[in-house]
Amino acid sequence: MKLLVLNGPNLNLLGLREPAIYGKQDYAALLRMIADWGAELGLETDCYQSNHEGDLVDAIQGAYGVYDGIVINPGAYTHTSIAILDALKAVAIPAVEVHISDVTRREPFRQVSYAGMACFAHFIGLGLEGYHQAMIALKEKLEKD
Repeated sequence: MKLLVLNGPNLNLLGLREPAIYGKQDYAALLRMIADWGAELGLETDCYQSNHEGDLVDAIQGAYGVYDGIVINPGAYTHTSIAILDALKAVAIPAVEVHISDVTRREPFRQVSYAGMACFAHFIGLGLEGYHQAMIALKEKLEKD
């Protein structure tokens, strides 16, 4: 099974950006964790991060026929991007939404998740462990289906 892990804007600044909210581990540490979790679960994983909405849409479209599942943390595009929602719906690859912080307890504008509308599961507020849980959920769904 092959998973694409997508990260949106500012996630490349993990460890620097508001460490009280997002933690002190940097993006390189997250990438190592994802690789380790993938190996542990018998999954092939590729990661991609962009600060540009269109790049994320292109990555989702490019996943069609290549990846079995998508883990996505769209960052701020969560709350603004109908284009990412439409791309996820168009490719119809099973997807799971991840947010490091608990967006449900933050500013009112963070309460809507467009991308999440195309995801079968959501891991919110679990820190980096949310990615691990998302990978487990995708593996279980893919094995079941």
